Amino acid sequence: MSVDPSEVRGVVGVVVIGRNEGERLRRCLASTAAQMTALVYVDSGSTDGSPELARSMGAAVVGLDMSQPFTAARARNAGFAQLRTLLPSVEFVQFVDGDCEVAPAWIETARNFLQSHADVAAVCGRRRERFPERSVYNLMCDIEWDTPVGETKACGGDVLMRVAALQQAGGYRDTLIAGEEPELCLRMRARGWRIWRLDAEMTLHDAAMLRFGQWWRRSQRAGFAYAEGMRLHGATPERHWVREGVSALAWGAGLPLAVAAAGGAGVALLPLRMFEADLAEGRLLQPFATTLELGRYWLTRLRSRAEREPAKRFREWLQSQG
Repeated sequence: MSVDPSEVRGVVGVVVIGRNEGERLRRCLASTAAQMTALVYVDSGSTDGSPELARSMGAAVVGLDMSQPFTAARARNAGFAQLRTLLPSVEFVQFVDGDCEVAPAWIETARNFLQSHADVAAVCGRRRERFPERSVYNLMCDIEWDTPVGETKACGGDVLMRVAALQQAGGYRDTLIAGEEPELCLRMRARGWRIWRLDAEMTLHDAAMLRFGQWWRRSQRAGFAYAEGMRLHGATPERHWVREGVSALAWGAGLPLAVAAAGGAGVALLPLRMFEADLAEGRLLQPFATTLELGRYWLTRLRSRAEREPAKRFREWLQSQG
């Protein structure tokens, strides 16, 4: 796709990422046709003819190197690099997932907002599920997308970004399995930029999530995101995703650990309401009087067992995090 560089002032380029999206990709690409100057599609090893479909619809296609692990962050960076080759002076880039359809007025609305708010790096709007009635998992996704409007800490995968801010922050972190958008937004905000969510229709998402196994895999990805976010930025004043990470740990491991603690194996970190009866009846011991601010989790151990050194070190570390 060739573009006259003299026509790029204020224009928007679009980067779509996907893998085996089929008809959803066709809808996605078609929805951007009248809203951009250059279109890049990044494919992560599709076997359904997605690259050929994208080329037939006028997109420049980038195929990711299959010898390296696929991540959405890596795909978006590759697409942005190709977009910059096509349009060296492009000012805004719309990132969109290949299973989404962009609302007709969204890109113009978002671009106008960025042009009138020079300190805003990224703007997003309302993402909706196409078929929330088809499963409880689709419905939960739709509820998850319905977040407050106004200034916010992070965006999702569908977002219009200011190129200057994206470059200043160094782009997405390629190695993140998930959670790359909030991590990028954190680095942008650290540089003085703001993130904004508009009260406007942005994209229609087709999760096609009909089975528990699909939801479970999605939840696992969220767990990776929380863990990686904590590792990278948990010690900063913002304590990036520490609350969510501790919550995931408590609910994911808390119940098995509670059973182990009651059986004499050691300690458990979990919500108070899960074991308050055992505390009241004396079967478990609360060894120190503290309640963490991160969701009110308590550390317990069996009253009949002495505190072992590993448990003591864990308790001391946990108290230092609160």
